[in-house]
Amino acid sequence: MSNLDREAVPAVCGGRGFVVAEPVRELLSPRRVQLGESTEVRRLLPNLGRRMVGAWCFVDHYGPDDIAGEPGMQVPPHPHMGLQTVSWLHEGEVLHRDSTGGLQTIRPRELGLMTSGWAISHSEESPASHARFLHGAQLWVALPDSHRHTEPHFEHHAELPVVTAPGLKATLMLGEVDGATSPGTTYTPIVGADVALTRGADVRLPLDADFEYAVLSMSGEAHVDGVPMVPGSMLYLGCGRTELPLRAESDAGLMLLGGEPFEEELIMWWNFVARTGDEVEQARKDWTEGTRFGEVHGYDGAPLSAPELPSVPLKPRGRVR
Repeated sequence: MSNLDREAVPAVCGGRGFVVAEPVRELLSPRRVQLGESTEVRRLLPNLGRRMVGAWCFVDHYGPDDIAGEPGMQVPPHPHMGLQTVSWLHEGEVLHRDSTGGLQTIRPRELGLMTSGWAISHSEESPASHARFLHGAQLWVALPDSHRHTEPHFEHHAELPVVTAPGLKATLMLGEVDGATSPGTTYTPIVGADVALTRGADVRLPLDADFEYAVLSMSGEAHVDGVPMVPGSMLYLGCGRTELPLRAESDAGLMLLGGEPFEEELIMWWNFVARTGDEVEQARKDWTEGTRFGEVHGYDGAPLSAPELPSVPLKPRGRVR
């Protein structure tokens, strides 16, 4: 998914200086962003107060949207570099096309994982014949310097491991929870899990004390470590936790995101994750001139144009403002 803001603002991310080394409860409110003509998203990362959770550097939550008789999601071809995209649905379907020739319909609780490496472009759209409702999340994972120039590729995993407990079903998107490991390729110690709770559930999910964590509320009413959460909000939890108390007031859906704090400092501008302003400028030039990022075949429409670069130099700094 693209960052469609026409006034793209650079976000400076990474570094351990602002990682909270103890358990906290920091509730993050979303910023509403229009994505195309018919989809509004709630952007949780980068946030005014926090820009990364482990290697997770971008989180959009959208829906449930009633798209009966509507085109639904329509994101034209656009470029990425230096990151992985994670497509995750609770309802509906999204058709993915990319410049490596990838073509895949992603359905609820299937993993669509695209590794951009040094350069890729892709489009996302609701199929012509689609379900009434569209509800999901789009997330980015920053690639470490040792892997950010890897060859681009796309993975689709329809079957994912599941961890269960009374009132809980956790589907592993990435990484490991309670001995279950996702088949998705990762390049840093990271975890992503879709957690479904039934009404009345009161459980504790095991965590890695060396990771920092956050929880995104997708649906329903749940308390995360005693904090009530509404859909579209995110709770940052810091580090130092070995378990996470969860309690559901109704059937609820959550996403657990975590990982080892990301050491490297980054610049994130538009759809690029880089280390220097010069890299961003070159990537924008390459996309505008039609080089490096390849071509997406089959999408009925023109690719996105890159926004203008800011007038001030882009410099990496830290994880929070």
